[in-house]
Amino acid sequence: MTVKPEWLRVKAPQWQRVGSVKEILRDLNLNTVCEEASCPNIGECFNAGTATFLIMGPACTRACPYCDIDFEKKPQALNPLEPFNLAEAVRRLNLNHVVITSVNRDDLPDGGAVQFQRCIEKIREVSPKTTIEVLIPDLCGNWQALETILRAEPEVLNHNTETVPRLYRRTRPQGDYARSRELLRRTRELAPWIYTKSGIMAGLGETDAEVRAVIEDLRAVDCDILTIGQYLQPTQKHLGVQEFVTPQQFDAWREYGESLGFLQVVSSPLTRSSYHAEQVRALMERYPRTKSDNSIEK
Repeated sequence: MTVKPEWLRVKAPQWQRVGSVKEILRDLNLNTVCEEASCPNIGECFNAGTATFLIMGPACTRACPYCDIDFEKKPQALNPLEPFNLAEAVRRLNLNHVVITSVNRDDLPDGGAVQFQRCIEKIREVSPKTTIEVLIPDLCGNWQALETILRAEPEVLNHNTETVPRLYRRTRPQGDYARSRELLRRTRELAPWIYTKSGIMAGLGETDAEVRAVIEDLRAVDCDILTIGQYLQPTQKHLGVQEFVTPQQFDAWREYGESLGFLQVVSSPLTRSSYHAEQVRALMERYPRTKSDNSIEK
């Protein structure tokens, strides 16, 4: 399939505002997943002055065939100035809510957990009222590394499930469905005040029943927020789209997730993991949480 349906067409961005955000990012030597992963919402988000920062990249140690992030380049040593530059970008952009994600860094013993920690801490110093969401890789199941990130106390911890178990070997050959669920389960157990989040791509050949089963699995580990969006093929080298899922089907999945008790389900063709992520601030006001005495300690 090559012709996109009407519901996947987006408005052309106002490049003046996009350019000003890009200028700040280039000045501070920062990457965004908005650009690296060819997100279709880049115009809307950049025009709103928001961005999802991509740390420890842009080269990735995994070669997921759906992803447009570069895996052919060799990963570089971590930049010790990156946490400072990221905090400065948050200050310059005057962000109320920031999303920090990363490439997979399986070459590092902790998967980059300490870099996440440092970024969170520096943002807190510069902009203490900014809420922070981290979208993290599976850390190869290194649960001590997960604890390192949780001790920095982001408001939201996001880890994407991406697809249904049957399609993992083809879609996420270096990933593991059970490991991803375990990461979310441990986060809830260790830091119950942190909001957990996960996302699924649709259109890779999954069935409605399989998507509903994943929704159930995520709710079973007490995941709070769910995003579901249409997979779009970045280039001819990547996995092809098997189906353009209708908006009505996305609505049905949203309603099903809400019926199971998710605090928020964002499900539409153009939904991405951090699309409208700033809405979590309103969610936190509706469902406030306080740190419990028996949770993970710093």
